[in-house]
Amino acid sequence: MLKGHTPANVAGGYGMKGLRRSFFLALCLTAAAATAQPSDSTLNRREATAWLNKIHRAAQRENYVGTLIYQRGSVMHASRIQHYSDLVHNEYERLETLDGKPREVLRQNDVVHSLIPEAKLVVVEKQEAKDRFPALLATNKTDVLDLYDMRKLPAERVAGVECEVFALEPHDTARYAVRLWADKNSGLLMRAQTLGESGKVLEQVAFSQVDIGVPSEKQRIVTAIKNSSSWNHYEVNYQAANLADEGWTIHPPLKGFQKIREVRRPLGELRAPSQDGNRGQVFEVLQVVYSDGLTGLSIFIEPVSEQRVRREGVASLGATQVVVRRVNDYWITVVGEVPAATVKQFAAAVEFRPPKTVH
Repeated sequence: MLKGHTPANVAGGYGMKGLRRSFFLALCLTAAAATAQPSDSTLNRREATAWLNKIHRAAQRENYVGTLIYQRGSVMHASRIQHYSDLVHNEYERLETLDGKPREVLRQNDVVHSLIPEAKLVVVEKQEAKDRFPALLATNKTDVLDLYDMRKLPAERVAGVECEVFALEPHDTARYAVRLWADKNSGLLMRAQTLGESGKVLEQVAFSQVDIGVPSEKQRIVTAIKNSSSWNHYEVNYQAANLADEGWTIHPPLKGFQKIREVRRPLGELRAPSQDGNRGQVFEVLQVVYSDGLTGLSIFIEPVSEQRVRREGVASLGATQVVVRRVNDYWITVVGEVPAATVKQFAAAVEFRPPKTVH
């Protein structure tokens, strides 16, 4: 989600928007970085694959503590991250907002607890992919290189760390260009940028301060998870779905986007139960996730309901594009960190034929 569709989004108004990536890398561009580079800076496939794997592996196996700055369009916010890994590669992570309402995400391996203090609510979700900064999408890095050329740019420092800099340039206009800054030693991703037309800044995420190789304090994260056990818990359950059985067909209109999963999931506003036990309106929707290995998009299908007022249209924020259209008695919403034309083509590719009833 892949970047954008996580417990943060499920929590609605109490959510932690932008704290975790779903299907996506965020980026920013400086004029100097936009300068043309010589053609011989293109990495061969073996070198490029090695660096992509090193970046992805470092995010999971290194111990690091730092401050992250996110920028999406004109919106900026900061958070504090702690990440630890043990000898058998168990992961422990804590992400805390540093501005706005207090929010916290605690992760032990693939189980994520999103804490909403004012509601004394914990949203628990099991992740299928580690796709937030500073990791890359957990997909085949070789496939990425069928769609992007990877060039090495002059080295730079980020947050006091010497970094190798790479540009991933798409072969077509269906996806954005990406720029990565990785620690020369560990490979940990220090900054990621997404570039629009003419190198325009769309999104960015970067460490403003980081310590790599710190002693593990994983027990504090485990204890924090246990201490939240007295709060109200809402578990986000995903059920496997088969869209074809329900009358839906989606023919991916663009090369390189592969279906990662299709599930039935809750969507709506969660809050602490009231005296009558009401947790707030929660709707079930079908979700299909596509990825090209570096970015991705989601298609949501939900029945038309008087309880949820929707209308057709388009919207964008930074690199994220949204299209909403109605198909029969259903709303189709496509969300992705891809160009607007790509989102529109996927929205148009969704078709519905009522399944035949067996008598």
